[in-house]
Amino acid sequence: MQQALDAFLDDHEPQLLAMAAELAPLAAEVRSFLSGGKRLRPGFCFWGHLGAGGEDADAVVRAAAALEMFQAAAIIHDDVMDGSDTRRGRPAVHKRFAALHDESGWQGSADQFGAGAAILLGDLCLSWSDEMLVGSGLVNEASRTVFDSMRAELMAGQYLDLLEQVSGHGTVESALRVARYKSAKYTIVEPLHLGGTTAGASQRVLDAYTAYGLPLGIAFQLRDDILGVFGDPDVTGKPAGDDLREGKRTALVAMALQRASAAQADLVRRKLGDPDLDPDGVAELRQVLVETGAVDDVEQLISASTQEALAALDDSIADEAREVLRDLAVEATVRAV
Repeated sequence: MQQALDAFLDDHEPQLLAMAAELAPLAAEVRSFLSGGKRLRPGFCFWGHLGAGGEDADAVVRAAAALEMFQAAAIIHDDVMDGSDTRRGRPAVHKRFAALHDESGWQGSADQFGAGAAILLGDLCLSWSDEMLVGSGLVNEASRTVFDSMRAELMAGQYLDLLEQVSGHGTVESALRVARYKSAKYTIVEPLHLGGTTAGASQRVLDAYTAYGLPLGIAFQLRDDILGVFGDPDVTGKPAGDDLREGKRTALVAMALQRASAAQADLVRRKLGDPDLDPDGVAELRQVLVETGAVDDVEQLISASTQEALAALDDSIADEAREVLRDLAVEATVRAV
């Protein structure tokens, strides 16, 4: 996977630098950003291809790598929208470009420059993701439709997520709706379908992928919600409690508010979304999430959803791929905090 990404960047970096030497920071940042990450989406794409009878070939690796390029675009833009300071244990892209502005002594707002540069870099990755997919040589009408639908669904999910944060009255149902489009379909279902359609998957295989991917994707997002509150920064790459400072209206928060006392609910509404929330404030909000039983409820839902996903893996999927998908289900949902 990394070789496919590096080869693409090796081909395209000279094109940027030929336009202007000042584009070097863009080229360096995208290369650095694409050197890490969990690589779940390419993994599901690759095994979706093999599970449908496709061959293990360089072409499917290049197609799967297009998902990692698109994920880079999504994360870079997401961090701008959320105002996140860090990503993967280092400053977020918009913060790195803001620092470049300061170090260079340029005029105007460093933050505005950083946000603008990050948006443009995300747009570049979005464009390149399409080029990578087409360049794989595996694209057909069905896989093209999957890729286009996936990108539209993620953008819709991102907007719904923004609404959750500003409306102030999110429900468990609305939070799970965001999780369906922003995580479940984007992270698992559509990558599986992309891999499957490049191999000419039957409808039975695609249906099995959907039955597996939707509940597993929900479980993946719920685990991410817990990590966003209780996760170890050395594991998550983000400060402890960062989702609380960003005011994330997750299913975890919605479940807590359903059961909270008046005093607990007031505390959540006052402190959730406070960008200056200190460790004591994080600890208070964590206590509410635990005492209301919301954490236990989410853990039970993760377990039930994962079991539902595993039960959907049937013999329509090639044996080796089926076993790997079982392992990926564990990797996606049983992550240490």
